[in-house]
Amino acid sequence: MTMDEGQHGPKETWANGAVYEPYMGRWSRLVARKFLNWLDVSPNCYWLDVGCGTGALSRTILDLAAPAHVKGFDRSDDYVVFAREQVRDERAQFEVGDAQALPVETGTYDAVVSGLALNFIPEPRQAVAEMTRAAKPTSVVAAYVWDYAGKMQLMRHFWDAAAALDSRAHDLDEGRRFPICQPLPLRELFQSTGLSDVAVRPIDIATDFQDFDDYWSPFLGGQAPAPAYARSLSDEQRAVLRERIRAGLPFAQDGSISLTARAWAVRGFRQ
Repeated sequence: MTMDEGQHGPKETWANGAVYEPYMGRWSRLVARKFLNWLDVSPNCYWLDVGCGTGALSRTILDLAAPAHVKGFDRSDDYVVFAREQVRDERAQFEVGDAQALPVETGTYDAVVSGLALNFIPEPRQAVAEMTRAAKPTSVVAAYVWDYAGKMQLMRHFWDAAAALDSRAHDLDEGRRFPICQPLPLRELFQSTGLSDVAVRPIDIATDFQDFDDYWSPFLGGQAPAPAYARSLSDEQRAVLRERIRAGLPFAQDGSISLTARAWAVRGFRQ
């Protein structure tokens, strides 16, 4: 079966935080906890969250790292509004801003971080350079991204099934589109901006779904590449894709689905 290709391909949307939360926000927070434990930043520090999205990482910083202040920037007006509504803490501030030209003074933050955003920025090296500029000397600059091509299983089940049905899906697959989401490219990216002691590590989390609907429904929201692709299909094509994915998932006897998601985390220190 080959699905029809639109003239311009599916349009990716980043405009609805409530829809994005069950898709990736809930999993991002689990990664964020392990990420912050790894960074081990002292209390009462000033944090910058670049590409803050719906505020998942910022919220976790507030919960676990006892910061003096967290400032988040994202290019999506809608996500910034959502983050402000969801993270009501006097220590937090969210603004619309470009990661490639951060509107902050040089050398002002104790920790500069980014969660699940670098691969969606047109010039990730410029973004990391800006993150490095914003950090105080000797302070940490760090990020995490999904291992799309490897152990991000909920995505691999989706794209492998889609590619088997549709030649378009092969090139839309995040595992192919985002080559920096691997250890060596991440290390080289951070080293290229002059950061020292750069380290990369995997962070694995369990992504447990109550049933197939819990897995499939978030793909219908249109937020991010895979949901945008699913929304671009006809009802019939989407139903065929749904059943092909269902056939390949590891169901338990009670109908639940247990998968693993891996993120690659990278950190370095401004000299």
